[in-house]
Amino acid sequence: MRATVAALLFICSATLALSGSVRLEELPREARETLALVQAGGPFPFARDGAVFANRERQLPAQSRGYYREYTVKTPGVRGRGPRRIVAGRGDEYYYSADHYRTFRRIIVP
Repeated sequence: MRATVAALLFICSATLALSGSVRLEELPREARETLALVQAGGPFPFARDGAVFANRERQLPAQSRGYYREYTVKTPGVRGRGPRRIVAGRGDEYYYSADHYRTFRRIIVP
């Protein structure tokens, strides 16, 4: 019985991890452009780009303050920053949010 429960939990967690990720080529063009800027170190179009992301929503893995930085992904038809963001971790991991931090998907970078 324990083995069955453990196997079921493993399958569920693997499914959640898979649905919580997105391949680079599946991102909107603007997100790919922003990620390229992040990886190149800028220049960034918005003053808040590169600010510390505090992870108050606790959607990302827990890390010390300053581990994550946020960057604006341009949203067509929206003035200003809009809701889309890329959050970069110091460990070269990247996350995409299309809804202003309510949900995140880890970006799979080749």
